[in-house]
Formats: sequence, C-alpha cells, structure tokens
Amino acid sequence: MGKFQLGEFEEVVMLTVGVLPKEAYGVSIKKEIESRLSRKVSVGALQSALKRLEKKGYLKSYEGKGTQERVGRPKLFFEITAEGKEALQFTRKTRNELWEEMLNLALDVKYSSQ
Repeated sequence: MGKFQLGEFEEVVMLTVGVLPKEAYGVSIKKEIESRLSRKVSVGALQSALKRLEKKGYLKSYEGKGTQERVGRPKLFFEITAEGKEALQFTRKTRNELWEEMLNLALDVKYSSQ
C-alpha cells in the first residue's frame, strides 16, 4: 500500500466535504451522501469516519457559531487539508490506472478470442 490509504466510505465522505464548501457538517454531509448515493448512512458510521479522517490529517474541523435552534451549541464544520487533497488525488490516480489496465486487458481478450 502507498502512503495514502482511503477506504471507499472515507473517500465518499471526503469528496462530499469537498462539494460542501463552508457547509460541511455532520447533518449536511449525511444528507448529501444519502441523496447522491441513494443509500442510508448511520450517524455513528459517519462520525467514526470523520474522526478517523481527521486523525489521519486528511480533514480538519472547526466550530461555527452557536445558534438558538441548536440551543447555543456550535456546529462542527469540516474541510479537506492539503494532505487530504493529496490522498484523494492519489486514490483517483490509482483507480484510474487500474480501470485503464483492466479495460485494456478486456479489449485484448476480446480481440484475441475473435
């Protein structure tokens, strides 16, 4: 394995944080993933992934202002770090290389069997 290791769900979480600039907090991330992937996301799984990604240095969190609707509690927002961007780029490059090789081999097999 390389320097950067992202599981599938971690990758989805990070990409979702990336498409929610200045609005990436627990509930908004959960709703966005559920909407885009048409799958349910448990709060526990999401919170675990966010903590793991922050511990790896791929995400950083910061508190927003407290609101009346949240009884003064601030939202915890997330953003991708420079290292997190590198991890995403590495993951994308690796997947693209694997897809390309797999498609090339599939074409070779197809043409050699004709």
